Amino acid sequence: MMQLALSETASKKLKELIERGGAGDVQDTYLRVYVTGGGCSGFRYGMALDKKVHEGDEVLQNNGIKVVVDSNSKEFIDGSSVDYVETVAGSGFTISNPNNWSTCGCGQSFNKKGEGAPDEAEGHHEHAHDA
Repeated sequence: MMQLALSETASKKLKELIERGGAGDVQDTYLRVYVTGGGCSGFRYGMALDKKVHEGDEVLQNNGIKVVVDSNSKEFIDGSSVDYVETVAGSGFTISNPNNWSTCGCGQSFNKKGEGAPDEAEGHHEHAHDA
């Protein structure tokens, strides 16, 4: 079974967003955590509120929140933790993953350990990320 930790701070913020945002009840709303190709470092994290569980999804219960991860994202997310942080630069949900080889300064783009080093000739990419 895969492991994904959800901090108490992230759980509280998600419950607040679900209840205030009209997304429904915490019992029938899931936090979907996924990985897609792209981003500066090769892969990119994503999170969304979802009402459906699809075939192959793994459902975890953490601090009163149901978290769903699709079968393609499991290997990239296993062992990760989700937190909600507030800083001078802004606030938002973050994913920390011990399996990452490198990450971009945005915190959403990563390269998995063992996948090889990014091409250093490319340098830093200017980009914008969704909040």
